[in-house]
Amino acid sequence: MIAEPLGLGSGDWVVVAAYLLFSLLLGVWLTRRAGAGLDAYFVADRKLSWWLAGTSMVATSFAADTPLAIARIVRTQGLQGNWYWWSGVMAFVGCTFFFAPLWRRAGLTTDVELIEMRYEGRPAAALRTVLALHRALLVNGLTMGWVVLGMQKIAVETFGWSKSLAVPALVALSLLYTALSGLWGVVVTDVFQFVLAMVGSVALACFVMDALGGPAALASRAVETAASLELSSVPSPVAASSALVTFLPDAGAGSLALGSFLFFVTLQWWGGVEGGGFVAQRLFATKDERHAAGAMLWFTVAHFVLRTWPWIIVGLGSIVVFPQLADPESAYPKMMLRFMPPGWMGLMVASLLAAFMSTVTTHLNWGASYLVTDVWMRYRGARAGPRRQVTVARLLVVATAAIAGLAAWQMDSIFGAWLYVGELGAGGVLVGVARWYWWRVNAWSEIAALASSLLLSTALRMGPLGADDLYPIRFVIELGAGTIVWVSVTLLTRPASIERLERFYRRVRPGGLWGPVAARCPDVASNTPGRCEIAAWFCGVSAVYAALVGVGWCVMGRPANGALALCAATLASWGLVIAVRESRWLRGS
Repeated sequence: MIAEPLGLGSGDWVVVAAYLLFSLLLGVWLTRRAGAGLDAYFVADRKLSWWLAGTSMVATSFAADTPLAIARIVRTQGLQGNWYWWSGVMAFVGCTFFFAPLWRRAGLTTDVELIEMRYEGRPAAALRTVLALHRALLVNGLTMGWVVLGMQKIAVETFGWSKSLAVPALVALSLLYTALSGLWGVVVTDVFQFVLAMVGSVALACFVMDALGGPAALASRAVETAASLELSSVPSPVAASSALVTFLPDAGAGSLALGSFLFFVTLQWWGGVEGGGFVAQRLFATKDERHAAGAMLWFTVAHFVLRTWPWIIVGLGSIVVFPQLADPESAYPKMMLRFMPPGWMGLMVASLLAAFMSTVTTHLNWGASYLVTDVWMRYRGARAGPRRQVTVARLLVVATAAIAGLAAWQMDSIFGAWLYVGELGAGGVLVGVARWYWWRVNAWSEIAALASSLLLSTALRMGPLGADDLYPIRFVIELGAGTIVWVSVTLLTRPASIERLERFYRRVRPGGLWGPVAARCPDVASNTPGRCEIAAWFCGVSAVYAALVGVGWCVMGRPANGALALCAATLASWGLVIAVRESRWLRGS
């Protein structure tokens, strides 16, 4: 029998208050360490170990909006709709072996600093400034906006707050320790917040499974409910029953047809393989290249295998409990209120606050790093002392928070914002890869890619292709047109000077098509990925996907299938270890 909705009691409020107080005290404790200078404030003195940096990355990507959006995907597209983000396994494992070491060798503070290390002249200076503002204000603002929106939807359901109260309160909450403690405070609290967020999401999934009769019963009841909705005369907001608990789509799988699936696993994931943004910031902050690669690999496993299934279970259960919802993103907080008992409810709210704060605090710090390092320091603050630099950084964190609040105020759909941000960089997906592996790419290549992406993504969303389910079509058009534009511009313009390229090559030691530059550097060992790195990528991707599917089959009541998949994951992991041991790069040669 399904319980009646529960609420927050006095004990729950004590749990929430204790969490907030602990986070604030931890941030205050780390304030002095962050105030030593910009390296401490933005890249934690480059002293992070692999597990700390990797856990911080996965905590950042586990925001309060994420379970809401995943529940929506499961309700409206079925299990297979998650290929929108599951396809990222290939990108993240690729970043582990082909890009993480390069980022760490670069030794930067922000990823756009790479522009003037790799290119030169006025085009490079202008590109660096524009990219910094584009990522700090537009991309980062939108990202924080949907994170705040997700937590606001939870606050509306659990606390009864209005949007006008929830948005400013949540933004102010994140500022309490981010402005004080910099990346040290963000990373250290991320570890605690990730553990708390996982405990909360797993607990809710267990309560839902118990109430609905266990794993197998939950899956079958969700399918039966979806099938009954298909037969009713009322339009259903729930995915087709045939697509609800199957991993791979067929041609009739609704909005995620076979063509969309193929798009996700062949094209979309290239946008994340380079690993820029807050991922690059964590890689800059690691101790060395091995810690950078280890952080990326641990992030991939935790991101896709550990976090996926508690949210999907709740999404499936919500179909049984709330078959008709006007806003499918409200399913997750409604399930919290329905199933979490007193005490646990407080822990659940605290866990979602932890997920929210771990993401927003990262983006506040990361967004401000662009404004400080790539704009203020470059044009006005080069002579400022460390204390003044940190003071300006803290003020710009506050400004970044205001942008996040404004973005959240204008949004109403988390998933729609996810798609828009993905499209903003679609035209430049491949230029980000090529800058490391082809000496001919120049600043004009990236300017052309950025301009074509902005123009095309905006124009297509305003036209007849603007619907969310047409996202793959828009992305393919933007990727194809953008690639033609930037490759053409590359071939029609001059590369950076051979002296600049040589300095970059010696510092970063990239592989690939660097013929004339590599010829000038015979003392620099080639770092072109070989059989071991490619084998490591293949085994890593296979291991993560097999583990993801194995856990999924277990939680949906098919333990035999799950055990076979987990055995396959173990074998692939063994192959990964062998490939890594044989890798010249990991041996430092």
